[in-house]
Amino acid sequence: MASHIVGYPRMGPKRELKFALESFWDGKSTAEDLEKVATDLRASIWKQMADAGIKYIPSNTFSYYDQVLDTTAMLGAVPERYSWTGGEIGFDTYFSMARGNATVPAMEMTKWFDTNYHFIVPELGPNTKFTYSSHKAVNEYKEAKALGVDTVPVLTGPVSYLLLSKAAKGVEKGFPLLSLLSGILPVYKEVIAELKAAGASWIQFDEPTLVLDLDSQKLAAFSAAYTELESALSGLNVLIETYFADVPAESYKTLTSLSGVTAYGFDLVRGAQTLDLVKSGFPAGKYLFAGVVDGRNIWADDLAASLSTLQSLEAVVGKDKLVVSTSCSLMHTAVDLVNETKLDAEIKSWLAFAAQKVVEVDALAKALAGQKDEAYFAANAAAQASRKSSPRVTNEEVQKAAAALKGSDHRRATNVSARLDAQQKKLNLPVLPTTTIGSFPQTVELRRVRREYKAKKISEEEYVTAIKEEINKVVKLQEELDIDVLVHGEPERNDMVEYFGEQLSGFAFTANGWVQSYGSRCVKPPIIYGDVSRPNPMTVFWSTTAQSMTSRPMKGMLTGPVTILNWSFVRNDQPRFETCYQIALAIKKEVEDLEAAGIQVIQIDEAALREGLPLRKAEHAFYLDWAVHSFRITNCEIKDTTQIHTHMCYSNFNDIIHSIINMDADVITIENSRSDEKLLSVFREGVKYGAGIGPGVYDIHSPRIPSTEEIADRINKMLAVLETNILWVNPDCGLKTRKYTEVKPALTNMVSAAKLIRTQLASTK
Repeated sequence: MASHIVGYPRMGPKRELKFALESFWDGKSTAEDLEKVATDLRASIWKQMADAGIKYIPSNTFSYYDQVLDTTAMLGAVPERYSWTGGEIGFDTYFSMARGNATVPAMEMTKWFDTNYHFIVPELGPNTKFTYSSHKAVNEYKEAKALGVDTVPVLTGPVSYLLLSKAAKGVEKGFPLLSLLSGILPVYKEVIAELKAAGASWIQFDEPTLVLDLDSQKLAAFSAAYTELESALSGLNVLIETYFADVPAESYKTLTSLSGVTAYGFDLVRGAQTLDLVKSGFPAGKYLFAGVVDGRNIWADDLAASLSTLQSLEAVVGKDKLVVSTSCSLMHTAVDLVNETKLDAEIKSWLAFAAQKVVEVDALAKALAGQKDEAYFAANAAAQASRKSSPRVTNEEVQKAAAALKGSDHRRATNVSARLDAQQKKLNLPVLPTTTIGSFPQTVELRRVRREYKAKKISEEEYVTAIKEEINKVVKLQEELDIDVLVHGEPERNDMVEYFGEQLSGFAFTANGWVQSYGSRCVKPPIIYGDVSRPNPMTVFWSTTAQSMTSRPMKGMLTGPVTILNWSFVRNDQPRFETCYQIALAIKKEVEDLEAAGIQVIQIDEAALREGLPLRKAEHAFYLDWAVHSFRITNCEIKDTTQIHTHMCYSNFNDIIHSIINMDADVITIENSRSDEKLLSVFREGVKYGAGIGPGVYDIHSPRIPSTEEIADRINKMLAVLETNILWVNPDCGLKTRKYTEVKPALTNMVSAAKLIRTQLASTK
């Protein structure tokens, strides 16, 4: 019986790659230093899987930034603005595409399906020339082989690559990206030929778009692509891997009919209906890579249940054609539980990180082959039973309060235009008010203070003094810049979800449970293991301290329930919406306490609302109903004069704009600049938005500093489709990851641009 891993985390158990990348970007280390860290990481991962007994070990799932960007590099599909002149793509061009540079902006970044991982969106058009320009896939296969590990090279599939791309700037709207298939397939053929020559016997194409709702034209592209590749693939075993959801029946039919394909990989954790499709008909003689171990969450697998599923599949596909696999790449989970030395022993027994999931996959494969490790299975069963019966998981009072929410939609009593009038009388803001999204740069010194306080090396009094000094510095800076609505900069916060989770019941935390979000950016998702409640106020002290330092409005900064849910590892023993309602009630208490303490503007970030949208359209309405309801619960009982803001990050919002309006926030700030102002098109198409809105005027994920003129131009583009009295001026996102040397000039230019446009507007009255 065989075992397989779809993909593995790249950052390293102690974020080795993150630190190597950032050192290289800062000019503190060389390309050779970075490559050495990467080589060592890859070697340790391959060895780990080989030692665990995994038969089909992936290669080319490592990336210096993003696997889709790697494919763009492989295809030589570099946008013209990067002035690439051909040849093998090096770090300069690669990282310029990912991060921008002093003269050109980065490529768009958006969410990878419904995960918190971001990929770099390819920009393609009829004039894009494709040429084999990165030999990474072949080089990494050879690298593993030299270490004695024969791997399965993984490529982003050609059709998914095109379906995840966008038309380059200047390309006519509606340009058919799939028309480029004939242009990219010759490059895929070259890669395949080199892999065969290097000795590869298997190849894996990740085609995750097969789980989406695809029309017949898109499905036909899969058939055309793999028919075209068939002769090139001759002699290789070909695995088409899908993940994150059920494969629709029509797509399943297309997939299982593809030419030259040996094996199909399915997510059987999020794809219960796919399991039924397999049982009702699977092509004879083909391999099934059964993704039964969850690659998206950190709970230990229920081995007995998975074994039962696998045994039922064995009867369908045959013993020698069934391969035990993960539901998706393990890059979406934490790396290794071994590094968690302080985690509660009971909770730790319920968990499995990537390294442990590799062992689970192998144990299931051995059990199917008649070599069941009885002690391992018994320990797993005991942990499953312990989690079901633990008294710390259930809080009856919380359960009752959440259940009682279902009878009302929890809207504020007054409509938004009346509320905005009441708020303006109190706040007296200028036209085009300026603000930032919440966080200010997290300096080395600031991180040191938090670390020392956590390690009990400094007293609480010393810590509070240091944080107050930082807040005061941020407040003074904003006043000097003449920003209208201030933030306290969040110096006391490590992460926008972890900070709140640490103060809520039902959450557990890791020391090294890092997961890649984009590039070198990692997050450490909290683990929601039980019912959620708020024992004490969480932000009132810091917000009121900051407000006491200025006469300008100071935003209270909260993370919303849907974002806390979507950016955590969530319990899988009850529906997600029930957990979300519990979090909403906890945040509601905090909102009401902030208002009672005199905070007049409260931002409840829902950065991840779009991210949680199910991949299949039939499931959208149910999700959006409970997600939007959860947000409204948090602020349904506050006064008209208290202004509620929310913020949303990188995603395509146009298809859910009516749900965003239904959130009934007073002001929404939203990513806009990196996605070529795609957001504004929804207003051009006639959507009326009566609340305040701040589409971001510059991209904070790039070190580039925009000029006053550039920002003014962006504001004017917004004014062409939005009413003057509802428009706010703000960056795309929080400033946490930027340096003050970038933040000060960028915000100076932003405020100058707002003042310039105000003057122009006044002169035209």
